[in-house]
Amino acid sequence: MMAELPLHYSPWTSMQTPFVSKPIKRSAFLDVYRGSAVLLMIIFHFFWDLQNFGFIEFSVYDPFWVHFRSLILTLFLTAIGWSTYITLTNTKRPSFWKRDLKLFISAGAISLATYLAMPNQWIYFGILHFIFVASLLIRPIARWPLGCALLGAAITFIYQSTDWLFFPNAFSTITDYIALPKRTLDIVFPFPWIGVVLIGPLLGYLNWHKCPTPEHAITHVLAFMGRYALPIYLIHQVFLFSLVASVKMVLTL
Repeated sequence: MMAELPLHYSPWTSMQTPFVSKPIKRSAFLDVYRGSAVLLMIIFHFFWDLQNFGFIEFSVYDPFWVHFRSLILTLFLTAIGWSTYITLTNTKRPSFWKRDLKLFISAGAISLATYLAMPNQWIYFGILHFIFVASLLIRPIARWPLGCALLGAAITFIYQSTDWLFFPNAFSTITDYIALPKRTLDIVFPFPWIGVVLIGPLLGYLNWHKCPTPEHAITHVLAFMGRYALPIYLIHQVFLFSLVASVKMVLTL
């Protein structure tokens, strides 16, 4: 379950579980980095659930929550380019098909489940769909991290400083010709987020994944969440929503 969002809304969360070939030792730092995004995502969803059931009041358009969502999305999306760079530069014959298949099936499952549950708000291009497409786009150029970063920074700067990359009528025009709902639970627009993905390979080039990670219970938990980001993404909101709904039901008896 996700917050109901209008089509002009830029979503806040995303995630991936990149394929890592056997010769490559997993980066604890990258797992903690991605796990931090997972934790923040869970926190945001929990607060949304509390708001949805009337325990608290807030707007997702408040500056704090807008920046909170942007931080989560930035962490997840930079990890896409970052992990892709690591795989391409440390594997002679990299293979991504298992990872791509998992993402494709997961994105399709999200679309099908939301269509059956809420046909007027189903997710047809949410964060998993975006990650699947962005992963394919970044792969051919991730070996050139400096060029990727310059392009990504340019896209982000243009988006923030001009209206050249704003297409406010694009999705409304599409929904006029295709039978898609005007409102959706989650949607990701290409800009500026493809620019954030393009910055990711630079983090790999700078060897951030080799940064030491302190041996602590918290980092172990975050690393676990980072390793299993995709299944956690798929099930966490079902658990949280059911938990808050159950508490609400008990309190209203």
